[in-house]
Amino acid sequence: MARITVLDGGMGQELLARTGDRPTPLWATQVMIDHPQVVRDIHADYFAAGATVATTNTYAIQHDRLAPFGKDDLFLTLHRTAADQALAARAAHGSGRIAVSLGPLMASYRPDLCPSPEVAEGLYAEIVALHAPHADLFLAETMASEAQAEGALRGAAGGGKPVWLSVTVDDANGSLLRSGEPVAALAPLVERYRPAAVLVNCSVPEAMADALAVVAGFGVPFGAYANGFTHITEAFKADAPTVDALHARHDLTPEKYTGFAMGWVAQGATIVGGCCEVGPAHVAALTAALRAAGHEIV
Repeated sequence: MARITVLDGGMGQELLARTGDRPTPLWATQVMIDHPQVVRDIHADYFAAGATVATTNTYAIQHDRLAPFGKDDLFLTLHRTAADQALAARAAHGSGRIAVSLGPLMASYRPDLCPSPEVAEGLYAEIVALHAPHADLFLAETMASEAQAEGALRGAAGGGKPVWLSVTVDDANGSLLRSGEPVAALAPLVERYRPAAVLVNCSVPEAMADALAVVAGFGVPFGAYANGFTHITEAFKADAPTVDALHARHDLTPEKYTGFAMGWVAQGATIVGGCCEVGPAHVAALTAALRAAGHEIV
């Protein structure tokens, strides 16, 4: 049996579901401004469900996301708030690791908008420096192209902590990044920057097996955490979208999601969890199945 790290599940959609707030282009960031305690509660619930990693609510706390809405002056405060909520939940739980989320610059699923790796490096390095004292690792997630992945890897390299790279793939063809580039094309980046793990996230569960079949050949620990959306709509790729342009699927029960995740473990994945629309009940079911199968959760 294997030693499996269990990630938490989605934060942004869980925040909206619990508060009932209307979605805004600032998504999880706006909800945290209005309800910071709820972020801590969600982290706590994921720990209670069996997750061993809390991912900070920093995915979209970036200058290019905040400035258009006149909130860039909150950049430092928001990063501190996100870190404090995760750290408080970990302290109350008594164990766990803190993964600082580094989301894509400009917009999710729009690699055509991302700055060059050279420009992205500095933007990510600023965030990494803020969190290096308390982070256990940096999670560069939902990277949709080679260039996005390289920018995040470059920016996280100076943080002195392990870096996990996570990419998002085409929902209909898991062997392709959302940019259309093959997942296999990441191999030189993995060789050059040596992330501690390579993951696949924020794509439908059905796409993960094909992606992992490629990632397994990179020679580093690997895993997956899928979303619970039907698909990524064209409306969500417009300027300043809100998540009400996306639709949650109704068939992805905790049991069904667990079935997918156990399949990833059978492929050799040692890091599994959930992304958007995958909540504490899914993580609890997954944790129970892993333990019943004789795996050690770490």
